[in-house]
Amino acid sequence: MKTSELTGAALDEEVAKCADLPYPHVYDEQGGIVEVSPSTNWAQGGPIIEREGMQLSMEDRAEWRATMWWDDTDGQREVLMKGPTPLIAAMRCYVASKLGDSL
Repeated sequence: MKTSELTGAALDEEVAKCADLPYPHVYDEQGGIVEVSPSTNWAQGGPIIEREGMQLSMEDRAEWRATMWWDDTDGQREVLMKGPTPLIAAMRCYVASKLGDSL
């Protein structure tokens, strides 16, 4: 499957693998179970966006764009992914930066 097509639980699972997060759930401070869903939960996806220095922008009213850059031995590299929400675009971008566009 292409990273650019991931949504829902499949996207969340790939993000969890890349970010070394427990999946499919974690325990909150009160011992309750919280679903790991960085593609829909800003408290989980937001820190990844911030840590990776992603840039989010709206392409048009129906599509978001997430971009990130890093330096490697071949020079500066860019990853760009799109999605219907900023979190989906960003989490696709994060997974693509770690695993590429084909899983």
